[in-house]
Amino acid sequence: MGFTIAQGLMLVLLIASTMAVSTARPFGNSNNTQTSNKIIVGDSYHWNYGFNYTEWAIKHGPFYLNDTLVFKYNPPTPKTFPHSVYLLPNLQSFIKCDLRNAQMQGNTTQGAGEGFEFVLKKSQPHYFACGEHDGIHCLNGTMKFFVLPIDNC
Repeated sequence: MGFTIAQGLMLVLLIASTMAVSTARPFGNSNNTQTSNKIIVGDSYHWNYGFNYTEWAIKHGPFYLNDTLVFKYNPPTPKTFPHSVYLLPNLQSFIKCDLRNAQMQGNTTQGAGEGFEFVLKKSQPHYFACGEHDGIHCLNGTMKFFVLPIDNC
């Protein structure tokens, strides 16, 4: 799967939008205190196929250090697609949905019930993707997103 000019332009737009939202404190998840927020990824839709998490991340930013992302998804059944959550190491892996050096954060059963939590501890991009079926949910461009947490001081 090649990287097209249109994909490159969309990526530049995504990065610019994310950076703009990250520096515009009054919008979205405004956390002007030293406390952290718990944020359910995908809101009531949770972590499921067919939802655009990149758009969700842009609308819910900025994200802050020590915010907690909560990933909720149903465990696999014969009638549902399984999901997982991987943390990809860099932008190139994120663009290509290359899971070779990614770290699994939540397996196919950890999203059940209250889900599992990921705390944003570093002020660096965090690239998330569903890794099931060789990353097919990531490759279609929906089950992936990134956040760049900022210091809330």
